[in-house]
Amino acid sequence: MADNARAKRLADLIREVIAQKLQRGIKDPRLGSHVTITDTRVTGDLREATVFYTVYGDDEERASAAAGLESAKGILRSEVGRAAGTKFTPTLTFVADALPENARTIEDLLDRARASDAQVREASSGATFAGEADPYRKPDENGDAAAE
Repeated sequence: MADNARAKRLADLIREVIAQKLQRGIKDPRLGSHVTITDTRVTGDLREATVFYTVYGDDEERASAAAGLESAKGILRSEVGRAAGTKFTPTLTFVADALPENARTIEDLLDRARASDAQVREASSGATFAGEADPYRKPDENGDAAAE
């Protein structure tokens, strides 16, 4: 079993090789410049690699990019094997990264929190504190603290 540092180095190499090959080597129009490799993870035995990607565009472009990646999987795996020089080239699995959707959800939640804060600020703009203006006891004219 390989150590984690070796798996991390192999994952980084796979990410770089696939990104370069997608940018320069593959002539598939479905895999234009709108596909970005975001992360790569390799199992501990170095047999399987999961490649996370994002696609700039709508759902149709995402589906066509996924089909393009699946069709180019063999070419990409052979290129990774050539660059890695390992005994066994890991199998590649492409997974669409959920990062853009998560970021959009977080932005929506932050917008909702800002709107709620604005409503609270507006409601409290003319409000005064409950009780007296000065809640502390003051000594009376004899010097003793005032009793309740």
